[in-house]
Parts: sequence; structure tokens; C-alpha cells
Amino acid sequence: MPSDIKIPALGESVAGGQIAKWHFKEGDHVKTGDILLTLETDKVAAEVTAEFSGALHIGKPAGADVEVGAVVGQIDESAVAPAAKAETPKPAPAAEAKPSNITEFKVVPKPEPAPQASEISNLKSQMPEGRVTRKKMSPLRRKIAEQLVSAQHTAAILTTFNECDMSHVMAMRSKLQDSFVAKHGVKLGFMSFFIKAVVEALKAVPQVNVRVEGDEIVQQHFHDIGVAVGTERGLIVPVLRDCDQKSFAELEKDILGFAAKAKEGKIQISDLTGGVFTISNGGVYGSLLSTPIINPPQSAILGMHSIQQRPIAVDGQVVIRPMMYLALSYDHRVVDGKEAVTFLIRVKDCIENPARMLVGA
Repeated sequence: MPSDIKIPALGESVAGGQIAKWHFKEGDHVKTGDILLTLETDKVAAEVTAEFSGALHIGKPAGADVEVGAVVGQIDESAVAPAAKAETPKPAPAAEAKPSNITEFKVVPKPEPAPQASEISNLKSQMPEGRVTRKKMSPLRRKIAEQLVSAQHTAAILTTFNECDMSHVMAMRSKLQDSFVAKHGVKLGFMSFFIKAVVEALKAVPQVNVRVEGDEIVQQHFHDIGVAVGTERGLIVPVLRDCDQKSFAELEKDILGFAAKAKEGKIQISDLTGGVFTISNGGVYGSLLSTPIINPPQSAILGMHSIQQRPIAVDGQVVIRPMMYLALSYDHRVVDGKEAVTFLIRVKDCIENPARMLVGA
């Protein structure tokens, strides 16, 4: 009797998802442990593996929405795995003959197999209708949309701006890069500086390190910082834990680790929850200035932007410096303007005087 393929439990807050891809075709023989399908949820991409060996029957096509516990196919354990084909010895070449009155025929190519119903459905969903192409929204994209709209509807979002001179950070990175890589095996990037600067600012202005739960304000005394990462599936925000207790090298390794997991689709739900503050770096895409949207239930988010050579006044002289605009969006229900501005200035001071972060000044 065929065994059912069911969508496993993926976490307390995940009720289901969308089948992104089947890794085998209808009728293929699969083995225990083979990855059968990739499921996209509103948080992560999960892989469903085979619990039995046998012939695969696909019940739900790619693109179908399914709930936890749903049967999406079956595995026929009675099916015998196809034996490996033995090589057939080539016959000895026959003597060339030129018979008369024999018509020469060409072998007709074998026709391609008819596409499966799931493949036809996918083709139809991608088929252009005039001047547009219609594509179903993924669970992750739907969740991102819900989060952004929710933030706009529930929080009183205000953004304050400033700019920082990146000269000293860039000089420090250049001076320390070779020895840093030799010692730690990772490069010293800008993000670890900004994470450390945010930690210092949260300590200086703890009113920003809060969240709203109903009619209560929850003060947080830890520093788990989310770093927004763009992936092929959409925007995710993995959280770096206890950033106040980690070195620059540990932060850089955490960032690289999450980047690798995101690329491989291995991000877990636990990686994305529990942050107190988020940093978004639109500068990597060339953004000069933006107003980032808060990641609920957090109360603030810092936006980094492109570094540009700009003229500024220093000691009464016009000089060219590498400058970056900073944007802090915050929930005005719980964070006042004075606190937000003080926070952003603290971040600016830390970036313009990075040595202070190393000695805790």
C-alpha cells in the first residue's frame, strides 16, 4: 500500500506554505532521505524528505498552497528500483554492401513525453497575457506585505536623518584588514562597526530599546540586532544574538554564516525572531537616501546608504570626504523626537570616532 507524503510541522507560528519545487518527477524512484520538495512558508524555505523508498506519485503540483499535515503525494514502496543498464557490446562492423533497389529510410526521432499536469499548470501561470505576466505571490512575499502594512497602520512612524563622515572607519579598515583576515579568517566590514555603534546608542538611549505589547511598554535589557538581507525569495532579517558581548570578528562570522544559510535556503525560524532593533543597508544597492519601515514589534530601525565623496566644511575649510546619509525610523508612540535624535547622533559619533568603540569610551 502506498505511503503518504505529509507536510511536517514547521514551527508553532507556521500553519503551512506553498510548494516551490518538486525535486523528482512523477514515477521517479526515490530513496529514504532524498529531498522530495521545497516548501516556501511566510518565514523560511523548508525541505521535505522521503521517509520511504519507492516510486513517487505527486498529488499536489508546484505552486499549490498546502497546510501542515496535508498529503501532497505518495510513495509506492512495492515498486522495484530500476536496475542499472548494462552496456550492450557494439556489433562488429559489417562489410560495406551496396544492394540495389533498396530504399534508404531515416530513423524518426522519438517524440518528447507529454508534460505533466503540474508542468502545464506552471506554464499557464507564467504565460504572458498580452503585455503582462501573472505570477502567484509567494508566502514570504505575502508575509512581508502584511508586516509592512501592519507597521504603517499600527505605529506612528517618523524618520530623522543625519550624515556621517566615513573617513576614520575606512582608514581603520584599511590599516587592520590584512592582520584581521590573517587572524580571524574573515574580512572586517562596515556592518560590524554599525552593529557596535547601535549597541552603544541603545545603551546610551535605552528608551529606543522597547516594544509595545497591548497597553504596556516592554523595556528590553539585551542587544539582539537584526540585519536585513535581500535574497532571491525576498527580504529576511536574521538576528545576531548578544551583540554587546561579541567581538567584531564574531559579528562578521555571524553575518557570513547567515548569508550562506540564506543562499542555501537553510534559514530557520529561530534565526529570524527575537530582535530588538534592525539595521538595513540600502547602500549596497546604490540607495542614497530612504525612510526604512520598522520591523514590528521593534520600535526603531536604522537605514544605511551609499558612501559618496561630497564637499563638507571642516574647521572653516571645504574638504572632500566620504559621506553616508543615516536614517532612523522610529515609533513616535514610545520614542520621542529628542531620544531619536540623541540616538542617531550617538551612532554618528561612534562611526566618526571608531576607536572609542574599541576602548568603550
